[in-house]
Amino acid sequence: ARHELEESDGDPITIAVHPSGDCFVCSTTNGGCKLFELYGQETHLQLSTKELPPLLDAGPQKCLAFSVDGSRFAAGGVDGRLRILEWPTLRIIVDEVRAHKSFRDMDFSLDSEFLASTSTDGSARIWKTEDGVPLMTLARNSDEKIELCRFSKDGTKPFLFCTVQRGDKAVTAVYDISTWNKIGHKRLLGKPASVMSVSLDGKYLALGSKDGDICVVEVKKMEISHWNKRLHLGTSIASLEFCPSQRVVLTTSSQWGAMVTKLNVPADWKGIHLFLSLSNYFTLTRVRVSEWQIYLLLLGLFLASAVVFYIFFEKSDSFWNFPIAREQTRRNIDSFLGDAQSDDPNVFGPLDM
Repeated sequence: ARHELEESDGDPITIAVHPSGDCFVCSTTNGGCKLFELYGQETHLQLSTKELPPLLDAGPQKCLAFSVDGSRFAAGGVDGRLRILEWPTLRIIVDEVRAHKSFRDMDFSLDSEFLASTSTDGSARIWKTEDGVPLMTLARNSDEKIELCRFSKDGTKPFLFCTVQRGDKAVTAVYDISTWNKIGHKRLLGKPASVMSVSLDGKYLALGSKDGDICVVEVKKMEISHWNKRLHLGTSIASLEFCPSQRVVLTTSSQWGAMVTKLNVPADWKGIHLFLSLSNYFTLTRVRVSEWQIYLLLLGLFLASAVVFYIFFEKSDSFWNFPIAREQTRRNIDSFLGDAQSDDPNVFGPLDM
């Protein structure tokens, strides 16, 4: 589908896609923000435009974002003004004129309860999306500038990742969102980052540099799993997104356009895709089944998986064809699963404090 902006609108600046995939909001240099709705069949898609009254004359917006559940929409302007709207009613939750000097980045938490935003002056603030109350400003040293921010997405580790610039040194800091205290930092990309992204399952964090490099980090260990140097040679990476179903990232830059990169990371167990496929089946086809039937199906799949795992485990020597003793195999599996009684508070592994 193609849409030509009117000359009076200017050029597109920022785009945010609703989680449903049915619409997106685009900020332009002259015409405020517009809503684009997608309809039709895959072979004949069409775009229709609508005005957004609260953002009609908002001016250029540096940051646009939908909450994970699609119930909130936030816009951060070049002029430092923050607007949080209820979606799709467009009820204004907060309209803060002086939220920042000028917006740099923003992101919603997984439960859509918090919004993190960063400014061009190096500060970062946390907002409650339910009522728009500014919760706090993240602590930083006088020589630190917080630039990018992304919440964790795995549902178990409530963290906020931020890229921090200390003079000519760039690090990635980790904040605990239950206290908003920094629990550590690590030098990952090793250079100033232009963009940051988290995979849909929350297992990987990706950073793109201002000179064309990307690195992908395994969140559990906070260690680099994939590195592409000079992917967009000499050009700042403008956007970086994970593919929802595969270990692939899409990157764009003004000079080199769009590039698709397959990551050198371990493949997921195929059973995960089976559960995702079943979930999508029930969601997309709107099958009318009762709640207990879904739970019964999931229980049956779990029991079947447990039986298959037990059989593979008992036959592991012959199945995997590894020349190791069964006791060693058991120790390796126990090591992989981790010590359930461990009280190590550093779930990410070693971090420079």
